[in-house]
Amino acid sequence: MFLKQAAIHSETFPDTDAYPFCLEVLNRTETLAFDQGITLFCGENGTGKSTLLKALAICCGIHIWEPEFRLRCETNPHENQLYRHLAVTWDQGPVPGSYFGSQNFSHFTRKLEEWALNDRPMLDYFGGKSLITQSHGQSLMSYFSSRYQRKGLYFLDEPETALSPRTQVDLLNLIIRESGKGHAQFVIATHSPILMASPDAVIYNFDGPQIVPVQYEDTDYYRLYKAFMTDPHPFIRA
Repeated sequence: MFLKQAAIHSETFPDTDAYPFCLEVLNRTETLAFDQGITLFCGENGTGKSTLLKALAICCGIHIWEPEFRLRCETNPHENQLYRHLAVTWDQGPVPGSYFGSQNFSHFTRKLEEWALNDRPMLDYFGGKSLITQSHGQSLMSYFSSRYQRKGLYFLDEPETALSPRTQVDLLNLIIRESGKGHAQFVIATHSPILMASPDAVIYNFDGPQIVPVQYEDTDYYRLYKAFMTDPHPFIRA
């Protein structure tokens, strides 16, 4: 593994009444181990999994593409400051990598298209075709398939958002294959029980007072999907 551990220094949080420093799960978790090629964050919306994922990426020195439109009617000065209160431990020093988020990806594809106007071979690095002329799901898989062949540490925030179930299976197998080669490590925040099915992956649950590992069959996602597929009627309100 490249990234071995992350420590959360909650004693240095500047304002425990403001998000994300108000989250109990961040205040009561001291360290997270990353001792497998694939680590998954699961939990309901608002539990902090995506916030921690982004903070980890920044703490690891990975650039995050930001959307061009950033005007806000309400601002939180602490919203993106969690990384200042993390410390990461490497195996043999930092490695390059990337951060994926759906909004960030849309911004990135537009920029890549502009660059390719004058340097079309740049597209070869991402599958050889323009990403914006493909469907959203196709462009994602073209990017994933090309990028993750290279040595690195990869953070993904809900990559399943624009993917069909079958394509999620394709992404699952891609991640398993590339991590198995030993050159790629993945940390993924997800709601997808398909991606969570990765063998030997560590799944961290954010729904309790602390971030703790959980078995696949014990996740709420697995139980809900299994129950729904068995009999959807109890979940449907007329």
